[in-house]
Amino acid sequence: MTATGTPGTADRGYGPGQAPGVPSLTRQLAEWSAGLRHADLPGRIEEYATSQVMSHLAVLRASLAHPLGRKLVGAFGTPLTADPCRAAQVMAALSSCLYYEDSMYAGHVTHASVGVPLAFRRVQRLNGRALLTAVVAANECAARVTAACALGPLRGQGTSYTQLVGAVAARLHGARAQAGMWTNAWGLALATPPWPLRRALLGSEAKVLSAATPVRTALDACDAAAAGLRGAEDILEHPGGLLAKFSDVPSPEAVTAGLGTRWHTETLTFKLNPAGAYVDAAVDCASQLHARLSREGLHDIEEIVVSAARLTIAMDQEGAPYVDRDRSAIMALNVSVAYNVATALTTGAVVPADLAEPATADRLRWSLADRVRLEYDPGLSREVLRGTAPLGEALRQAGENGRRWLVAVMGEGITATADIAGPPSTTFQKADKAVGARLRVTLRDGRVLTASCGRPKGAAGPETRHGHRELVRSKLASSGTSTEVIDGLDRLASLTARQVDALVTRALSEPLPTAEADPASNR
Repeated sequence: MTATGTPGTADRGYGPGQAPGVPSLTRQLAEWSAGLRHADLPGRIEEYATSQVMSHLAVLRASLAHPLGRKLVGAFGTPLTADPCRAAQVMAALSSCLYYEDSMYAGHVTHASVGVPLAFRRVQRLNGRALLTAVVAANECAARVTAACALGPLRGQGTSYTQLVGAVAARLHGARAQAGMWTNAWGLALATPPWPLRRALLGSEAKVLSAATPVRTALDACDAAAAGLRGAEDILEHPGGLLAKFSDVPSPEAVTAGLGTRWHTETLTFKLNPAGAYVDAAVDCASQLHARLSREGLHDIEEIVVSAARLTIAMDQEGAPYVDRDRSAIMALNVSVAYNVATALTTGAVVPADLAEPATADRLRWSLADRVRLEYDPGLSREVLRGTAPLGEALRQAGENGRRWLVAVMGEGITATADIAGPPSTTFQKADKAVGARLRVTLRDGRVLTASCGRPKGAAGPETRHGHRELVRSKLASSGTSTEVIDGLDRLASLTARQVDALVTRALSEPLPTAEADPASNR
Protein backbone atom coordinates (compact mmCIF):
# COMPACT_ATOMS: atom_id res chain seq x y z
CA MET A 1 0.00 0.00 0.00
CA THR A 2 1.34 3.41 -0.93
CA ALA A 3 0.89 6.64 1.03
CA THR A 4 -2.35 7.18 -0.84
CA GLY A 5 -3.88 4.09 0.73
CA THR A 6 -4.02 1.59 -2.14
CA PRO A 7 -4.97 -1.85 -0.73
CA GLY A 8 -2.64 -4.81 -0.89
CA THR A 9 -2.55 -8.39 0.34
CA ALA A 10 -0.69 -10.28 3.03
CA ASP A 11 -0.21 -13.91 3.95
CA ARG A 12 -2.43 -15.38 6.60
CA GLY A 13 -0.08 -16.57 9.28
CA TYR A 14 0.16 -17.10 13.00
CA GLY A 15 2.59 -15.32 15.26
CA PRO A 16 5.10 -16.99 17.56
CA GLY A 17 3.29 -18.99 20.19
CA GLN A 18 -0.06 -18.72 18.38
CA ALA A 19 -1.51 -22.21 17.90
CA PRO A 20 -2.58 -23.04 14.35
CA GLY A 21 -6.35 -23.00 14.05
CA VAL A 22 -6.78 -20.55 16.95
CA PRO A 23 -7.08 -17.06 15.49
CA SER A 24 -5.26 -14.33 17.37
CA LEU A 25 -7.19 -11.41 18.84
CA THR A 26 -5.91 -9.10 16.12
CA ARG A 27 -6.95 -11.64 13.46
CA GLN A 28 -10.49 -11.88 14.82
CA LEU A 29 -10.78 -8.12 15.14
CA ALA A 30 -9.29 -7.52 11.69
CA GLU A 31 -11.54 -10.00 9.91
CA TRP A 32 -14.65 -8.42 11.41
CA SER A 33 -13.53 -4.82 10.91
CA ALA A 34 -12.18 -5.27 7.38
CA GLY A 35 -15.54 -6.73 6.37
CA LEU A 36 -17.64 -4.03 8.03
CA ARG A 37 -19.80 -2.13 5.54
CA HIS A 38 -22.20 0.77 5.87
CA ALA A 39 -25.18 -1.56 5.56
CA ASP A 40 -24.01 -3.31 8.74
CA LEU A 41 -24.36 -0.16 10.84
CA PRO A 42 -27.60 0.30 12.79
CA GLY A 43 -29.13 3.71 12.17
CA ARG A 44 -28.35 4.92 15.68
CA ILE A 45 -24.66 4.06 15.20
CA GLU A 46 -24.50 6.06 11.97
CA GLU A 47 -26.08 8.99 13.81
CA TYR A 48 -23.53 8.76 16.62
CA ALA A 49 -20.66 8.66 14.12
CA THR A 50 -22.05 11.67 12.25
CA SER A 51 -22.23 13.67 15.47
CA GLN A 52 -18.73 12.47 16.33
CA VAL A 53 -17.33 13.85 13.06
CA MET A 54 -19.16 17.15 13.57
CA SER A 55 -17.87 17.48 17.13
CA HIS A 56 -14.32 16.65 16.04
CA LEU A 57 -14.33 19.37 13.39
CA ALA A 58 -15.46 21.83 16.07
CA VAL A 59 -12.49 20.75 18.21
CA LEU A 60 -10.07 21.23 15.33
CA ARG A 61 -11.44 24.71 14.65
CA ALA A 62 -11.23 25.69 18.32
CA SER A 63 -7.61 24.54 18.45
CA LEU A 64 -6.71 26.35 15.22
CA ALA A 65 -7.97 29.57 16.83
CA HIS A 66 -5.95 29.04 20.02
CA PRO A 67 -2.33 30.25 20.47
CA LEU A 68 -1.15 26.66 21.02
CA GLY A 69 -2.86 25.57 17.83
CA ARG A 70 -1.12 28.32 15.91
CA LYS A 71 2.21 27.02 17.23
CA LEU A 72 1.32 23.55 15.99
CA VAL A 73 0.48 24.84 12.51
CA GLY A 74 3.79 26.68 12.51
CA ALA A 75 5.59 23.47 13.42
CA PHE A 76 3.77 20.89 11.30
CA GLY A 77 1.64 22.72 8.74
CA THR A 78 -2.11 22.98 8.35
CA PRO A 79 -4.61 20.11 8.49
CA LEU A 80 -5.32 20.80 4.80
CA THR A 81 -1.82 19.86 3.68
CA ALA A 82 -1.73 17.60 0.61
CA ASP A 83 0.11 14.75 2.38
CA PRO A 84 -2.59 12.75 4.20
CA CYS A 85 -0.13 11.25 6.69
CA ARG A 86 1.07 14.72 7.68
CA ALA A 87 -2.51 16.00 7.79
CA ALA A 88 -3.52 13.17 10.13
CA GLN A 89 -0.56 13.92 12.39
CA VAL A 90 -1.41 17.63 12.52
CA MET A 91 -5.07 16.92 13.21
CA ALA A 92 -4.16 14.59 16.07
CA ALA A 93 -1.96 17.26 17.62
CA LEU A 94 -4.68 19.89 17.26
CA SER A 95 -7.51 17.72 18.56
CA SER A 96 -5.55 16.72 21.67
CA CYS A 97 -4.23 20.10 22.78
CA LEU A 98 -7.26 21.59 24.61
CA TYR A 99 -8.88 18.50 26.25
CA TYR A 100 -11.96 19.23 24.15
CA GLU A 101 -12.20 15.89 22.32
CA ASP A 102 -14.93 13.31 22.79
CA SER A 103 -14.30 9.99 24.51
CA MET A 104 -15.99 6.61 24.84
CA TYR A 105 -15.74 3.37 26.72
CA ALA A 106 -12.90 3.04 26.50
CA GLY A 107 -10.49 5.75 25.45
CA HIS A 108 -9.98 9.07 23.70
CA VAL A 109 -10.17 7.37 20.33
CA THR A 110 -11.22 10.27 18.10
CA HIS A 111 -7.73 11.64 17.37
CA ALA A 112 -7.21 8.58 15.18
CA SER A 113 -10.67 7.21 14.47
CA VAL A 114 -12.00 10.51 13.11
CA GLY A 115 -8.80 12.38 12.26
CA VAL A 116 -7.36 9.71 9.96
CA PRO A 117 -10.49 9.27 7.76
CA LEU A 118 -10.75 13.06 7.48
CA ALA A 119 -7.10 13.29 6.44
CA PHE A 120 -7.43 10.46 3.88
CA ARG A 121 -10.85 11.49 2.56
CA ARG A 122 -9.46 12.78 -0.74
CA VAL A 123 -6.86 10.16 -1.64
CA GLN A 124 -9.18 7.31 -0.65
CA ARG A 125 -12.16 9.01 -2.33
CA LEU A 126 -14.36 8.47 0.71
CA ASN A 127 -18.01 9.33 0.30
CA GLY A 128 -20.05 10.05 3.40
CA ARG A 129 -21.02 6.45 4.04
CA ALA A 130 -17.48 5.15 3.55
CA LEU A 131 -16.04 7.81 5.84
CA LEU A 132 -18.56 7.08 8.59
CA THR A 133 -17.99 3.33 8.31
CA ALA A 134 -14.23 3.84 8.62
CA VAL A 135 -14.84 5.97 11.71
CA VAL A 136 -16.98 3.27 13.32
CA ALA A 137 -14.52 0.49 12.44
CA ALA A 138 -11.69 2.47 14.02
CA ASN A 139 -13.82 3.35 17.06
CA GLU A 140 -14.63 -0.28 17.68
CA CYS A 141 -11.05 -1.51 17.30
CA ALA A 142 -9.42 1.20 19.41
CA ALA A 143 -12.05 1.20 22.15
CA ARG A 144 -12.03 -2.58 22.51
CA VAL A 145 -8.27 -2.85 22.91
CA THR A 146 -8.32 0.06 25.36
CA ALA A 147 -11.14 -1.59 27.33
CA ALA A 148 -9.07 -4.77 27.57
CA CYS A 149 -6.31 -2.73 29.24
CA ALA A 150 -8.55 -0.38 31.25
CA LEU A 151 -7.54 -1.61 34.72
CA GLY A 152 -3.97 -0.43 34.70
CA PRO A 153 -1.65 2.50 35.31
CA LEU A 154 -2.62 4.43 32.16
CA ARG A 155 -6.08 5.80 31.39
CA GLY A 156 -7.69 8.55 29.40
CA GLN A 157 -5.29 10.63 27.34
CA GLY A 158 -2.35 8.63 28.67
CA THR A 159 -3.20 5.53 26.63
CA SER A 160 -1.35 6.52 23.48
CA TYR A 161 -1.54 2.93 22.23
CA THR A 162 -5.24 3.67 21.60
CA GLN A 163 -4.18 5.85 18.68
CA LEU A 164 -1.93 3.13 17.26
CA VAL A 165 -4.86 0.74 17.05
CA GLY A 166 -7.34 3.31 15.77
CA ALA A 167 -5.12 4.87 13.11
CA VAL A 168 -4.29 1.51 11.53
CA ALA A 169 -7.97 0.54 11.47
CA ALA A 170 -9.11 3.89 10.08
CA ARG A 171 -6.60 3.95 7.24
CA LEU A 172 -6.89 0.32 6.24
CA HIS A 173 -10.67 0.31 6.32
CA GLY A 174 -10.74 3.28 3.99
CA ALA A 175 -8.26 1.44 1.75
CA ARG A 176 -10.38 -1.75 1.86
CA ALA A 177 -7.26 -3.69 2.79
CA GLN A 178 -7.46 -7.40 3.56
CA ALA A 179 -7.34 -8.65 7.15
CA GLY A 180 -3.76 -9.88 6.86
CA MET A 181 -2.60 -6.34 6.18
CA TRP A 182 -4.33 -5.20 9.38
CA THR A 183 -2.68 -7.83 11.58
CA ASN A 184 0.79 -7.06 10.27
CA ALA A 185 0.29 -3.31 10.59
CA TRP A 186 -0.99 -3.68 14.17
CA GLY A 187 1.88 -6.01 15.01
CA LEU A 188 4.37 -3.44 13.75
CA ALA A 189 2.65 -0.37 15.22
CA LEU A 190 2.23 -1.92 18.67
CA ALA A 191 5.81 -3.17 18.83
CA THR A 192 7.02 0.03 20.53
CA PRO A 193 3.96 1.59 22.21
CA PRO A 194 4.45 4.98 23.90
CA TRP A 195 4.36 5.34 27.68
CA PRO A 196 3.69 9.05 28.36
CA LEU A 197 5.29 10.70 31.39
CA ARG A 198 2.73 12.52 33.54
CA ARG A 199 5.25 15.18 34.48
CA ALA A 200 5.60 16.17 30.82
CA LEU A 201 1.90 15.93 30.00
CA LEU A 202 0.85 18.08 32.95
CA GLY A 203 3.79 20.42 33.21
CA SER A 204 4.60 21.32 29.61
CA GLU A 205 3.09 21.53 26.13
CA ALA A 206 4.33 18.05 25.22
CA LYS A 207 0.82 16.58 25.48
CA VAL A 208 0.17 17.69 21.91
CA LEU A 209 2.50 14.86 20.82
CA SER A 210 0.74 12.15 22.85
CA ALA A 211 -1.72 11.47 20.02
CA ALA A 212 0.16 12.91 17.04
CA THR A 213 3.23 10.69 17.44
CA PRO A 214 1.39 7.34 17.64
CA VAL A 215 -0.90 8.32 14.77
CA ARG A 216 2.12 8.90 12.55
CA THR A 217 3.77 5.70 13.79
CA ALA A 218 0.64 3.72 12.91
CA LEU A 219 0.46 5.18 9.42
CA ASP A 220 4.12 4.30 8.87
CA ALA A 221 3.33 0.78 10.05
CA CYS A 222 0.65 0.52 7.37
CA ASP A 223 3.21 1.42 4.71
CA ALA A 224 5.68 -1.06 6.19
CA ALA A 225 3.10 -3.84 6.17
CA ALA A 226 2.26 -3.06 2.56
CA ALA A 227 5.94 -3.40 1.68
CA GLY A 228 6.00 -6.88 3.18
CA LEU A 229 7.17 -6.32 6.76
CA ARG A 230 5.55 -8.75 9.17
CA GLY A 231 4.37 -7.99 12.67
CA ALA A 232 3.61 -10.29 15.60
CA GLU A 233 0.00 -11.36 15.16
CA ASP A 234 -0.38 -12.22 18.86
CA ILE A 235 0.89 -8.78 19.91
CA LEU A 236 -2.12 -8.28 22.22
CA GLU A 237 -2.45 -11.56 24.15
CA HIS A 238 1.14 -12.86 24.16
CA PRO A 239 2.72 -12.96 27.67
CA GLY A 240 5.12 -10.31 26.41
CA GLY A 241 2.43 -8.40 24.53
CA LEU A 242 0.45 -5.20 25.00
CA LEU A 243 -2.16 -6.42 27.49
CA ALA A 244 0.44 -7.92 29.82
CA LYS A 245 2.55 -4.77 29.81
CA PHE A 246 -0.17 -2.12 29.98
CA SER A 247 -2.81 -3.68 32.24
CA ASP A 248 -2.78 -4.91 35.83
CA VAL A 249 -5.88 -7.01 35.12
CA PRO A 250 -6.07 -7.75 31.39
CA SER A 251 -9.46 -8.63 29.88
CA PRO A 252 -8.59 -10.10 26.48
CA GLU A 253 -12.18 -11.21 25.92
CA ALA A 254 -13.21 -7.53 25.72
CA VAL A 255 -11.40 -7.22 22.38
CA THR A 256 -13.89 -9.40 20.52
CA ALA A 257 -16.96 -9.46 22.80
CA GLY A 258 -20.19 -8.87 20.89
CA LEU A 259 -18.71 -7.75 17.58
CA GLY A 260 -21.58 -6.24 15.62
CA THR A 261 -23.94 -6.09 18.61
CA ARG A 262 -21.98 -4.49 21.45
CA TRP A 263 -21.20 -1.16 19.80
CA HIS A 264 -18.66 0.89 21.73
CA THR A 265 -19.52 3.82 19.45
CA GLU A 266 -22.75 4.37 21.37
CA THR A 267 -20.84 4.90 24.62
CA LEU A 268 -19.68 8.28 23.29
CA THR A 269 -19.41 11.22 25.65
CA PHE A 270 -19.43 14.53 23.78
CA LYS A 271 -17.14 17.11 25.36
CA LEU A 272 -18.72 20.53 25.74
CA ASN A 273 -16.04 22.07 27.98
CA PRO A 274 -12.29 22.16 27.28
CA ALA A 275 -11.62 20.65 30.70
CA GLY A 276 -10.93 17.28 32.28
CA ALA A 277 -13.82 14.85 31.99
CA TYR A 278 -14.00 14.47 35.77
CA VAL A 279 -14.28 18.26 36.17
CA ASP A 280 -17.29 18.73 33.87
CA ALA A 281 -19.99 18.24 36.51
CA ALA A 282 -18.42 20.85 38.80
CA VAL A 283 -18.31 23.25 35.83
CA ASP A 284 -22.00 22.63 35.14
CA CYS A 285 -22.78 23.39 38.80
CA ALA A 286 -20.77 26.61 38.71
CA SER A 287 -22.50 27.66 35.50
CA GLN A 288 -25.85 27.24 37.26
CA LEU A 289 -24.76 29.49 40.13
CA HIS A 290 -23.25 32.13 37.85
CA ALA A 291 -26.75 33.32 36.98
CA ARG A 292 -27.45 33.93 40.69
CA LEU A 293 -24.31 35.95 41.35
CA SER A 294 -23.71 39.57 40.39
CA ARG A 295 -20.23 40.88 39.66
CA GLU A 296 -20.21 42.33 43.17
CA GLY A 297 -21.45 39.03 44.55
CA LEU A 298 -18.37 37.27 43.21
CA HIS A 299 -16.21 39.46 45.44
CA ASP A 300 -18.38 38.53 48.42
CA ILE A 301 -17.73 34.79 48.13
CA GLU A 302 -16.10 33.43 51.26
CA GLU A 303 -15.80 29.73 50.46
CA ILE A 304 -16.48 27.35 47.57
CA VAL A 305 -16.84 23.66 48.43
CA VAL A 306 -16.92 21.06 45.67
CA SER A 307 -18.16 17.61 46.70
CA ALA A 308 -16.67 15.14 44.27
CA ALA A 309 -15.87 11.53 43.50
CA ARG A 310 -12.48 9.98 44.21
CA LEU A 311 -11.48 10.10 40.53
CA THR A 312 -12.12 13.86 40.35
CA ILE A 313 -10.03 14.51 43.44
CA ALA A 314 -7.23 12.25 42.21
CA MET A 315 -7.09 14.04 38.85
CA ASP A 316 -7.03 17.43 40.55
CA GLN A 317 -4.23 16.32 42.86
CA GLU A 318 -2.17 15.07 39.92
CA GLY A 319 -2.30 18.45 38.25
CA ALA A 320 -2.00 20.66 41.34
CA PRO A 321 1.83 20.78 41.45
CA TYR A 322 1.86 22.19 37.91
CA VAL A 323 -0.75 24.93 38.37
CA ASP A 324 1.10 28.26 38.30
CA ARG A 325 -1.58 30.79 37.38
CA ASP A 326 -1.01 32.29 33.91
CA ARG A 327 2.20 30.27 33.55
CA SER A 328 0.37 26.94 33.88
CA ALA A 329 0.51 24.40 31.08
CA ILE A 330 -2.91 23.88 29.51
CA MET A 331 -3.26 20.30 30.79
CA ALA A 332 -2.72 21.49 34.37
CA LEU A 333 -5.54 24.01 33.91
CA ASN A 334 -7.75 21.36 32.27
CA VAL A 335 -7.71 19.14 35.35
CA SER A 336 -7.83 21.89 37.98
CA VAL A 337 -11.23 21.88 39.67
CA ALA A 338 -10.50 25.25 41.28
CA TYR A 339 -9.61 27.07 38.07
CA ASN A 340 -12.53 25.69 36.08
CA VAL A 341 -15.10 26.28 38.82
CA ALA A 342 -13.82 29.83 39.34
CA THR A 343 -13.99 30.43 35.59
CA ALA A 344 -17.56 29.18 35.28
CA LEU A 345 -18.66 31.19 38.32
CA THR A 346 -17.10 34.29 36.77
CA THR A 347 -18.24 33.95 33.15
CA GLY A 348 -20.97 31.30 33.12
CA ALA A 349 -19.00 28.75 31.10
CA VAL A 350 -15.57 27.33 30.29
CA VAL A 351 -14.53 27.89 26.67
CA PRO A 352 -11.25 27.54 24.72
CA ALA A 353 -10.45 31.22 25.27
CA ASP A 354 -10.22 30.48 29.00
CA LEU A 355 -7.03 28.52 28.31
CA ALA A 356 -5.13 31.57 27.07
CA GLU A 357 -4.43 35.15 28.10
CA PRO A 358 -6.04 37.42 29.11
CA ALA A 359 -8.33 34.87 30.83
CA THR A 360 -5.50 32.97 32.51
CA ALA A 361 -4.20 36.22 34.00
CA ASP A 362 -7.57 37.27 35.43
CA ARG A 363 -7.00 38.12 39.09
CA LEU A 364 -10.62 37.64 40.09
CA ARG A 365 -10.86 34.04 38.95
CA TRP A 366 -7.56 33.13 40.61
CA SER A 367 -8.79 34.80 43.78
CA LEU A 368 -11.91 32.64 43.59
CA ALA A 369 -9.83 29.56 42.80
CA ASP A 370 -7.93 30.11 46.04
CA ARG A 371 -11.25 29.75 47.91
CA VAL A 372 -12.15 26.37 46.40
CA ARG A 373 -11.99 23.31 48.62
CA LEU A 374 -12.61 19.74 47.47
CA GLU A 375 -14.57 17.36 49.65
CA TYR A 376 -14.74 13.62 49.07
CA ASP A 377 -18.22 12.19 48.55
CA PRO A 378 -18.43 8.36 48.70
CA GLY A 379 -21.92 8.38 47.20
CA LEU A 380 -20.69 10.11 44.07
CA SER A 381 -17.84 7.60 43.85
CA ARG A 382 -20.32 4.73 43.98
CA GLU A 383 -22.32 6.28 41.13
CA VAL A 384 -19.15 6.51 39.04
CA LEU A 385 -18.55 2.79 39.47
CA ARG A 386 -22.13 1.86 38.58
CA GLY A 387 -21.80 3.45 35.15
CA THR A 388 -20.38 1.96 31.98
CA ALA A 389 -17.56 4.49 31.80
CA PRO A 390 -14.98 5.21 32.94
CA LEU A 391 -14.44 2.04 35.04
CA GLY A 392 -17.68 0.23 35.84
CA GLU A 393 -17.84 -1.96 32.76
CA ALA A 394 -14.14 -2.81 33.00
CA LEU A 395 -14.62 -3.92 36.60
CA ARG A 396 -17.58 -6.12 35.69
CA GLN A 397 -15.62 -7.58 32.78
CA ALA A 398 -12.75 -8.48 35.13
CA GLY A 399 -14.97 -10.02 37.84
CA GLU A 400 -13.30 -10.82 41.16
CA ASN A 401 -9.90 -9.75 39.83
CA GLY A 402 -11.43 -6.36 39.10
CA ARG A 403 -12.73 -6.03 42.65
CA ARG A 404 -9.29 -6.83 44.06
CA TRP A 405 -7.78 -4.21 41.75
CA LEU A 406 -10.31 -1.66 42.98
CA VAL A 407 -9.45 -2.39 46.62
CA ALA A 408 -5.78 -1.78 45.87
CA VAL A 409 -6.51 1.49 44.06
CA MET A 410 -9.41 2.99 46.05
CA GLY A 411 -9.44 1.15 49.35
CA GLU A 412 -11.73 -1.35 51.02
CA GLY A 413 -14.37 1.21 52.07
CA ILE A 414 -15.63 2.28 48.67
CA THR A 415 -15.22 -1.21 47.23
CA ALA A 416 -17.39 -2.80 49.93
CA THR A 417 -20.37 -0.62 48.99
CA ALA A 418 -19.76 -0.29 45.25
CA ASP A 419 -22.36 -1.85 42.98
CA ILE A 420 -20.03 -3.54 40.51
CA ALA A 421 -21.47 -7.03 40.63
CA GLY A 422 -22.97 -8.76 37.65
CA PRO A 423 -21.85 -9.87 34.22
CA PRO A 424 -20.52 -7.49 31.56
CA SER A 425 -23.09 -5.80 29.33
CA THR A 426 -24.21 -7.60 26.18
CA THR A 427 -25.11 -4.28 24.57
CA PHE A 428 -24.24 -0.63 25.15
CA GLN A 429 -27.63 0.76 24.15
CA LYS A 430 -28.06 2.02 27.73
CA ALA A 431 -24.43 2.99 28.36
CA ASP A 432 -23.87 5.79 30.83
CA LYS A 433 -21.16 7.85 32.46
CA ALA A 434 -22.09 9.62 35.68
CA VAL A 435 -19.17 11.52 37.21
CA GLY A 436 -21.20 13.96 39.27
CA ALA A 437 -20.50 16.83 41.66
CA ARG A 438 -22.15 19.19 44.11
CA LEU A 439 -21.23 22.81 44.73
CA ARG A 440 -21.75 24.93 47.83
CA VAL A 441 -20.89 28.64 47.74
CA THR A 442 -20.91 30.57 51.02
CA LEU A 443 -21.13 34.37 50.90
CA ARG A 444 -19.83 36.76 53.54
CA ASP A 445 -23.37 37.72 54.59
CA GLY A 446 -24.06 34.08 55.49
CA ARG A 447 -26.09 33.14 52.44
CA VAL A 448 -25.36 29.72 50.92
CA LEU A 449 -25.92 28.89 47.26
CA THR A 450 -25.96 25.25 46.14
CA ALA A 451 -26.10 23.32 42.90
CA SER A 452 -25.75 19.68 41.94
CA CYS A 453 -25.11 17.72 38.76
CA GLY A 454 -25.36 13.95 38.60
CA ARG A 455 -24.34 13.63 34.97
CA PRO A 456 -22.69 16.49 33.07
CA LYS A 457 -24.19 17.68 29.83
CA GLY A 458 -22.86 15.64 26.91
CA ALA A 459 -21.93 12.60 29.03
CA ALA A 460 -23.13 9.18 27.90
CA GLY A 461 -26.66 8.62 29.13
CA PRO A 462 -30.31 9.01 28.13
CA GLU A 463 -30.17 12.77 27.52
CA THR A 464 -27.17 12.46 25.22
CA ARG A 465 -28.65 9.49 23.37
CA HIS A 466 -31.64 11.59 22.38
CA GLY A 467 -29.96 14.97 21.97
CA HIS A 468 -26.37 14.54 20.80
CA ARG A 469 -26.98 16.14 17.41
CA GLU A 470 -28.21 19.37 18.97
CA LEU A 471 -25.17 19.42 21.26
CA VAL A 472 -22.65 19.09 18.44
CA ARG A 473 -24.44 21.58 16.21
CA SER A 474 -24.13 24.10 19.03
CA LYS A 475 -20.47 23.16 19.54
CA LEU A 476 -19.77 23.75 15.84
CA ALA A 477 -21.62 27.06 15.89
CA SER A 478 -19.55 28.22 18.88
CA SER A 479 -16.42 27.54 16.81
CA GLY A 480 -17.60 29.99 14.15
CA THR A 481 -18.78 27.37 11.66
CA SER A 482 -21.43 28.62 9.23
CA THR A 483 -24.97 27.26 9.31
CA GLU A 484 -24.53 26.05 5.73
CA VAL A 485 -21.57 23.86 6.70
CA ILE A 486 -23.30 22.58 9.83
CA ASP A 487 -26.38 21.61 7.81
CA GLY A 488 -24.16 19.90 5.24
CA LEU A 489 -22.39 17.85 7.90
CA ASP A 490 -25.78 16.88 9.28
CA ARG A 491 -26.37 15.09 5.97
CA LEU A 492 -22.89 13.54 5.83
CA ALA A 493 -24.08 10.00 5.05
CA SER A 494 -25.73 11.15 1.81
CA LEU A 495 -22.73 13.04 0.38
CA THR A 496 -20.54 11.98 -2.53
CA ALA A 497 -16.76 11.81 -2.15
CA ARG A 498 -16.39 15.15 -3.94
CA GLN A 499 -18.96 16.75 -1.64
CA VAL A 500 -17.30 15.31 1.47
CA ASP A 501 -13.93 16.69 0.43
CA ALA A 502 -15.33 20.14 -0.33
CA LEU A 503 -17.34 20.30 2.89
CA VAL A 504 -14.49 19.22 5.18
CA THR A 505 -12.14 21.64 3.42
CA ARG A 506 -14.60 24.46 3.95
CA ALA A 507 -15.17 23.48 7.58
CA LEU A 508 -11.44 23.82 8.22
CA SER A 509 -11.09 27.01 6.16
CA GLU A 510 -13.89 29.28 7.37
CA PRO A 511 -12.95 32.28 9.54
CA LEU A 512 -12.06 31.25 13.08
CA PRO A 513 -13.33 32.78 16.32
CA THR A 514 -10.88 34.93 18.22
CA ALA A 515 -9.18 33.11 21.10
CA GLU A 516 -8.92 36.30 23.12
CA ALA A 517 -11.92 37.23 25.23
CA ASP A 518 -12.82 39.54 28.07
CA PRO A 519 -12.03 37.38 31.11
CA ALA A 520 -15.04 38.72 32.98
CA SER A 521 -17.51 38.61 30.10
CA ASN A 522 -20.97 37.21 30.70
CA ARG A 523 -21.23 34.62 27.95
